[in-house]
Amino acid sequence: MFDVDTLVDDLRAAGREESPLLAVREVLDAAMARRTAVAEALPAVRAELLPLYRSEELTVLKVVWAPGMWLQPHDHRMWAAIGVYTGREDNTYYRRAGGGRDRIEVSGGRELGEGEVSLMGDDVIHAVQNPLSVCTGAIHVYGGDFFRRDRSDWDPETLELETEPVDRSRYFEEWNERLGL
Repeated sequence: MFDVDTLVDDLRAAGREESPLLAVREVLDAAMARRTAVAEALPAVRAELLPLYRSEELTVLKVVWAPGMWLQPHDHRMWAAIGVYTGREDNTYYRRAGGGRDRIEVSGGRELGEGEVSLMGDDVIHAVQNPLSVCTGAIHVYGGDFFRRDRSDWDPETLELETEPVDRSRYFEEWNERLGL
């Protein structure tokens, strides 16, 4: 049996280590080795951005991407670790174009499959997509309060900086409505 509270406690302890991102990775690697049990404890049945733990220092989220769901280029301005326990999460990475903040360009990508963990520094800009016809479930860990921070979003077509950040909670609900979930 997988215990979500134990996972959160372990992630909180890892977040206090000298190298928190690497310590968090170890905890997520161990959890992803038990991904079937994680999926039973945190079912991925509809788009969801569910806080499992939130403080000034650390946020742990259950993130479920609906089939075909995508999220435009954005930054976090804090380190992040992602463990996919079911499905697949495709990340496209960007860098600032011409040294400015207003425009970005593609710089690479990574497909995260079941059981994989990815680490991101506090300067990463990325977009996310679930390319599958089923939900993708992941645990996202951030080195700060994910919900109380400055961030930037870029238009997915023009790659120009947007003036208003996306309302993430509403965005996930819109996908559920769109797909009848």
